[in-house]
Amino acid sequence: MATFRLRYFSRPDTLRSIAPSRLLELLAPYREVLAAAGCVLPTVAREELVPYQRLGELLAAASEALPAELLNVLYLIDEMATPEGADALLEAAFEENLSLDADQEQTPADVAVQVWLRRPELLERKHAERMTLRPRTFEYYQTARETPPVFRGLSASAKERLEHDLDDWLERRRRGRGSRVFVFPDEHEVRFLVRRGEPFRREESLSEKGVCGICYRPVRYDVVIFDRRLGELRINARLASEKRLYARLFGKHLFADEGCFPGGSKYTLEPLRHVGAEGLTCFDIEGLQWIRLVEVEVLFGGAYHARECRKADDVLADLAQRGRTLPQSGRLLKAVFRVKFADGRTPRSVTIRPSNVAQYTRDADAAMVERWLQSRGYIVAEEAAEHETFSEVLASA
Repeated sequence: MATFRLRYFSRPDTLRSIAPSRLLELLAPYREVLAAAGCVLPTVAREELVPYQRLGELLAAASEALPAELLNVLYLIDEMATPEGADALLEAAFEENLSLDADQEQTPADVAVQVWLRRPELLERKHAERMTLRPRTFEYYQTARETPPVFRGLSASAKERLEHDLDDWLERRRRGRGSRVFVFPDEHEVRFLVRRGEPFRREESLSEKGVCGICYRPVRYDVVIFDRRLGELRINARLASEKRLYARLFGKHLFADEGCFPGGSKYTLEPLRHVGAEGLTCFDIEGLQWIRLVEVEVLFGGAYHARECRKADDVLADLAQRGRTLPQSGRLLKAVFRVKFADGRTPRSVTIRPSNVAQYTRDADAAMVERWLQSRGYIVAEEAAEHETFSEVLASA
């Protein structure tokens, strides 16, 4: 949790939506702590006896009176207390023969609390899985091998060693230990969610007693995806040093090779200059209906670092109507494409920023768009990447 903020559990109406017996069972280990903060829990599970207002106030303020363990538990439950989260939990409970209460009058928060009480590791895993599916910006690290490495699984011992190496790196940078790696393989990709700490924070909090301090270590979620077909990593992390760390450690622990994913350029936007609108055709890619360029940014460099950004419903059609083309000089920094997928009613955006960054409205779109990018020359060969890097140096001079 980058900052501790409960979307649902800090609201008295949401707390009331949980069956009193379940809410009291969840909070039972913290009964004395809550009582000391002025929130006395009843011994009888009756709605009119539960101090919802006071409990909501404590949670909304992330009160220093509440132990970090409770806040962490509530954060995970809160994230899954949505209709989509409850559906995922119910499906997982069915698949794993986890018995939940059969009554139909259960809210999403009810479901989330039940799963935590009966099998907390299941809720934790489903939360991690949902985190890997959120829209993200990825940087690509291609393999140094001639043929894609084959992922044969991550054993419990290998996962433990990976987490230990992550902890060593994080501890040296004052981010604490306790990282966890969650693995979600499928036919084409293997998704890894890395849950780890951020630098320690001390913040002010306002309560009825005045201003006081809250000390905590925020949680950060990073995503690493191994593409089985291309043999490359897609990494979402905040810092360049973290991305390099993941490329090195995942190469080491997945394929016994720290240099398996050295990085390097992947994308070029030069086809937009050389073939124009023909570079947007997608008739041969199943699942794509049409593609339009809606934004392009060009860096000309020079003493004033000049750049130009052009936006339109169809940039290339607009330029053609004006008798113009894309600038033949300067470096193409970014292109935003509007893509109409066969399975969607409205187009979705895809952003490409050479040399390694692709951003999707939905990460599930990546595989289909990658096939189009490859077929139209937007994915560069290794030798072309070296030339593009040299061109970038000249363009920014």
